[in-house]
Amino acid sequence: MSSLIDADEISHETELVWLEDIETLDYVRQSLDRLPTRKSKPAYHRDGRMVGYAILGPTAKPSRASGTFRRRVFWLLPHDRDIEPEGLYARSAPAEAVDPRTLEPRVKGYKTERSEGGPPSAAMQELGITLPL
Repeated sequence: MSSLIDADEISHETELVWLEDIETLDYVRQSLDRLPTRKSKPAYHRDGRMVGYAILGPTAKPSRASGTFRRRVFWLLPHDRDIEPEGLYARSAPAEAVDPRTLEPRVKGYKTERSEGGPPSAAMQELGITLPL
């Protein structure tokens, strides 16, 4: 499981919005960003691209100090595996990466064989899922 995100920090999530088809992605990077709203699409200020974000329910409280909400944002960098399949992450994944198929509201997500760039597990083989490497 991703140790970078605490379960309490995502306990107010009601929905994950995907901007791309996650079935084509082996992994996404996730981070908790301080955002001004509970629901709207956040601005994106990193290299690469945002592929999704979390929406918070009405019980989520803003920070007393900043008035912002901590929300998950899912993103990829230009050197990630979807763009450079033989690059830096051909057989691994960044620390903040998880398999997007394991993500749900209030669920941190997991690294899987697929997200790590390794051989498919027996379960993946039984389902006929192959890695795009």
